[in-house]
Amino acid sequence: MLKLVVCIKQVPLVSELPWDSRTGTLRRELAEGMINPACKHALEAALQLKQKHGGEIAVFTMGPPMAEEVLHEAQAMGTDRGILLTDRLMAGADTSITAFTLAKAILKECPDFDLVLCGCYTSDSETAQVGPQLVEELDVPGAANVHHIELIGKTLRMKRISDNFIETLEMELPGLVTITTQEFQPRYVPLKGLQDAFEGSDITRIGADDLGLDMGKLGTTASPTKILNVYSPTAKKKNIVLKGSAKKVVEELFDRFEDKIGGAIRKDLKVEKKYNE
Repeated sequence: MLKLVVCIKQVPLVSELPWDSRTGTLRRELAEGMINPACKHALEAALQLKQKHGGEIAVFTMGPPMAEEVLHEAQAMGTDRGILLTDRLMAGADTSITAFTLAKAILKECPDFDLVLCGCYTSDSETAQVGPQLVEELDVPGAANVHHIELIGKTLRMKRISDNFIETLEMELPGLVTITTQEFQPRYVPLKGLQDAFEGSDITRIGADDLGLDMGKLGTTASPTKILNVYSPTAKKKNIVLKGSAKKVVEELFDRFEDKIGGAIRKDLKVEKKYNE
């Protein structure tokens, strides 16, 4: 039986990104949450594999207790199990410690997995690091930014765009891939399906003690990444009004800004002007 694992993340709605200026982290409890878009495409990829080849899908997420909502939504889409990693000791983990913790949970709950699928990046940080770091922690082959997958026996055939070329790759399972948002459009979940998932599904909760990990290996304490400052950039603009005839305005525009205009269109306007003269 094909055993699939999908790692998803609850992210704040794009319009709501409240920062804690003291710690430099997102205050997730203050914002409405949703499944990260790329993670939802990874879910759809797993569901399509299950429909074609059979098997079961276990979904993992790491976050505060409210992150359980995305596991219910995943089960409404058609997944089989939901595992929530939640513990105050896990809070504030950077990508490397997040991958380390997820790997421990996957090996505990699904040690004989065939394929792990992740979104290629998350909308709240866009580092695209957790998937590749999880490959290292699980010690399996992996491929990033994949938009098409096809399972042939125990071989996964994948396609991705790299440097404007379409690459076709093959990987023996078990392995891990990160999925882009180009294909695998997530299916619509009716309200009745969501209601049934919230009322009837069973979510497994895992804490630090369940993984046998102490404070020194979790969360902010263990994370090598340190945030020095968080701020909102302010745009500084200077308005310049050019007056006169159209010809005069264009000439003055090029006189003032020919270096910037040339950089934007990738031409040296001084050379072009000299050549034309």
